[in-house]
Amino acid sequence: MGDIKKVVLAYSGGLDTSIIIPWLKENYGGCEVIAVSADVGQGPELDGLEEKALKTGASKLYIEDLTDEFVNDFIIPTVKAGARYEGYLLGTSFARPVMAKRVVEIALREGADAIAHGCTGKGNDQVRFELAIKAFAPDMKIIAPWREWSLKSRDDEIDYAESRGIPLKISRETNYSKDRNLWHLSHEGLDLENPGNEPRYNEPGFLELGVSPENAPDEAEYVEIGFIKGVPASLNGAEASAKDIIYRLSELGGKHGVGLYDIVENRLVGMKSRGVYETPGGAILYRAHEVLESITLDRDTSHLKEALALKFAEFVYNGQWFTPVREAVSAFVDKTQETVTGRVRLKLYKGNIINAGVWSECSLYSEELASFGESDYDQRGAEGFINLFGLPVKVRARLKDVNRDKTT
Repeated sequence: MGDIKKVVLAYSGGLDTSIIIPWLKENYGGCEVIAVSADVGQGPELDGLEEKALKTGASKLYIEDLTDEFVNDFIIPTVKAGARYEGYLLGTSFARPVMAKRVVEIALREGADAIAHGCTGKGNDQVRFELAIKAFAPDMKIIAPWREWSLKSRDDEIDYAESRGIPLKISRETNYSKDRNLWHLSHEGLDLENPGNEPRYNEPGFLELGVSPENAPDEAEYVEIGFIKGVPASLNGAEASAKDIIYRLSELGGKHGVGLYDIVENRLVGMKSRGVYETPGGAILYRAHEVLESITLDRDTSHLKEALALKFAEFVYNGQWFTPVREAVSAFVDKTQETVTGRVRLKLYKGNIINAGVWSECSLYSEELASFGESDYDQRGAEGFINLFGLPVKVRARLKDVNRDKTT
């Protein structure tokens, strides 16, 4: 510990990292602590962060705007892949590598001896942070206080903070573990730890990105999203950046109560964990992208992509963003997106996202071929196809008859 003179801390200003600054100074010989806060769209959570970090012992605070990089280099590639982890849209998962990458860059620039983070020893984030750190600074020492200190719970952390006069924005009664960025908000802990408890969707203050379906407007609202090669490029006919589209979709989706997801998921470390996610804009964007792909991708490409989407989701969830295999799958996905250009209209109504139209110059859908009416399709050709396709079934059935005759 005496060799640690300067530590760069991934700092959010939440409960964990608020107490880590004084803990590091107390337990690592009064080392200098430099805090780095990554702005990935958490909004008001950044308010007053510098004053708080300095008051609790940090020598300085970096606040890094990573929103464009987060959207363009992490969110959009994941959307194009159609990746979900057990239905979860990976909001925390793909935020960690972009944050850790910038923390490493600052740690190297500052000549730090170690990087610290506030992830628990039970969760997935410790893996995501540390794999990213190893990818860019393989010899950097990593300090994970949750794996070292004697504190056992969030109540213990609150006791520690109160004993040192560290201000907190939470109480013991509202002490959900939350993670927010421009893509989503997650809720864990307290009553949610029992999967038999219904989330308090209608309790004031529980939902932060929108309302429950019951409290959504009684009138539906249409939204039209345009894509160019799988990337969102317009909203309701007006060109916009992917980031601005996500922000606007989050507002619309939140207003109509869409994007709520309650899951008991399988963590990388082996245990099951219950979480409630708000991803209003992400849910809309995923649906629109899938609808457009339904008319622009051929069957074999679509099916292979669907299979690889599960692997892609696992890479993201498990913190393997900066790996050759993830990059290789992304290269495949980018190839598939060359024809994913067009427009999708959706209807938002009380928690539902309803398909309302799709158009593309790259469409493989032929109304003339699919029609039940008259067309140039020669239905007689189906007989030969079925005879060939069904030949293995026919041969096996004959063999079964021969063997049955031998035993009778």
